[in-house]
Amino acid sequence: MVGWFSRLVVATTVRMPKWFVRWVSRRYVAGASLEDAVRVMKRLSSEGACFTVDVLGEEISTLDEATFFLEEYLRVMDAINEHQLDANLSIKPTAFGLLIDSKAGMANIRTLVERAAKHGMFVRLDMEDHRVTTDTIEAVLELHSEGITNVGTVLQGRLHRTLDDIQHLEAQLAGNADYRICKGIYLEPETISHTSRSDIINATNDAITSMFKAGAYVGVATHDQPVVDHTLSVLQEMRMGPGLEDPRPNAGKARPNKGPGYEFQMLLGVRGPLRRKLLAEGHRTRVYVPYGEKWYEYSIRRLKENPTIGVHVAKAFLMPWTNRP
Repeated sequence: MVGWFSRLVVATTVRMPKWFVRWVSRRYVAGASLEDAVRVMKRLSSEGACFTVDVLGEEISTLDEATFFLEEYLRVMDAINEHQLDANLSIKPTAFGLLIDSKAGMANIRTLVERAAKHGMFVRLDMEDHRVTTDTIEAVLELHSEGITNVGTVLQGRLHRTLDDIQHLEAQLAGNADYRICKGIYLEPETISHTSRSDIINATNDAITSMFKAGAYVGVATHDQPVVDHTLSVLQEMRMGPGLEDPRPNAGKARPNKGPGYEFQMLLGVRGPLRRKLLAEGHRTRVYVPYGEKWYEYSIRRLKENPTIGVHVAKAFLMPWTNRP
């Protein structure tokens, strides 16, 4: 029933005029400009949240476009420092040219991550569809091999390969691995991905357990209560949690501006009450803050690729008091 309703909401929304999509997306996208993103982060900083900033846009057709993203992220970095925000960066590797020219794309990514390191800032390489899963992981490993360690990747619970990827990264990075783990928004073929909600949640929970046992830093990006509950259970089992030092003997050294081995992460505008509840319990919570001129394309893509967002859209429209950002 929920799945059918979500698909109906999505099908209706993507056919609405652009102004209506803008009205819906303003809850989930900070705005078109960097100033909009700064304004949102300042507001949520009063709640104790921290952030990861994403300039909207991904796969590009020319390296000139990659230059735009590199320069814009350097502006983001300056703004974070100027306003003393507790924030790091999330980037799409394909927006930096990784699929057009892997060498040039890596050079762009390296430039940004090195600059971020000078400011004590972390950079997350977002995970896109399966075409770039291996390349994204290898980019992280290449940077770590060069001593550039303020970088980590995202793994998607829905992919069949994820547990193997965790083992591969553990073998290379040990406790220095730093993940965002999510269910994954890209609807991949069933030959490489779980497709049912229960299977995806179970696989995501298995990945979370594996990451914690490997000593990695784990950013649990979820709005699903079963995943939150599983994470809390693993934390209790491993004697980790708010106010406690990370007790895992295989964990890497403490990371600046991070939690004690873990944190929870959520999209801007989604399940604000759950985020505030976790924050009130002492858990570090990070809000994903996207902004940019590509807000329309981002909004439509997320709706099409993950129809379950339709439930959140409908709830925000019909009962806005239940889901304050």
